[in-house]
Amino acid sequence: MSGSDRPLSEGEPILLYRKGERSIPLSLVAGKRVVQGFGVVDLTPAIGLREGDTLTVAGTPYTLLRPSLRDLIATWPRATQIVTPKDAGYLLYLANVSPGSVVIETGTGSGALTLFLARAVGADGRVITYDRRPEHQKVARERLAFAGVADRVTFREGDAAAGFQESAVDAVVLDVPEPWALLPAVVQALRTGGSLVTYTPTYNQLERTVRAIREGPFGEVTALELIERPLHVGEGGTRPSFEMLGHTGFLAGARKVASAP
Repeated sequence: MSGSDRPLSEGEPILLYRKGERSIPLSLVAGKRVVQGFGVVDLTPAIGLREGDTLTVAGTPYTLLRPSLRDLIATWPRATQIVTPKDAGYLLYLANVSPGSVVIETGTGSGALTLFLARAVGADGRVITYDRRPEHQKVARERLAFAGVADRVTFREGDAAAGFQESAVDAVVLDVPEPWALLPAVVQALRTGGSLVTYTPTYNQLERTVRAIREGPFGEVTALELIERPLHVGEGGTRPSFEMLGHTGFLAGARKVASAP
């Protein structure tokens, strides 16, 4: 059954969409409650409806939709700096993540990248996310539950430098200040043929990380930065934006090509 044919069920996130207005994901819960921007709302009648159906709220008709990944990330709480969508998409490519993959992530932060990974591994995959700060994982747990992917994620609190509990995983993603310090643990946890990806904000961190990767059992080592430039599309023509999303972080990717010692 496709998403549009599947009835909206209580507890899942939905959007009240109206052209020209900002849509905010809401939890589909029965009963009246106060929702910022709407006032007192009763979403009970939406339960059992389908995407594309209309729900009238306070006299205004809205189209019911399930929120996309873009909708969820746009409203994600940011207790820490998140990996931006322009970087996250290419990160998934470097990590070779696909449905059924088992991926280790460190650190969890606000959980935005965890959401990208959880959506990519699918219902049969698993994301194991490490972070030393329980307050970060608390926020991430709540948001991932709201997004409906918490059952694909295992949270581990602690310092990943001490080693990972997992072995023979398909990919390891490091979003930490000193990725090079975790490489011994990565080598032990990653299967031969698996992928390593790091995300760092400065040249010094990137240089030290890549040099350390090259000294290990890795091949296909690459490093890059992505720049995003919006385009203004109008009736009179199309032009590049005068502003663009420049530096956010550096990506480094590699593949384990030899067994761990």
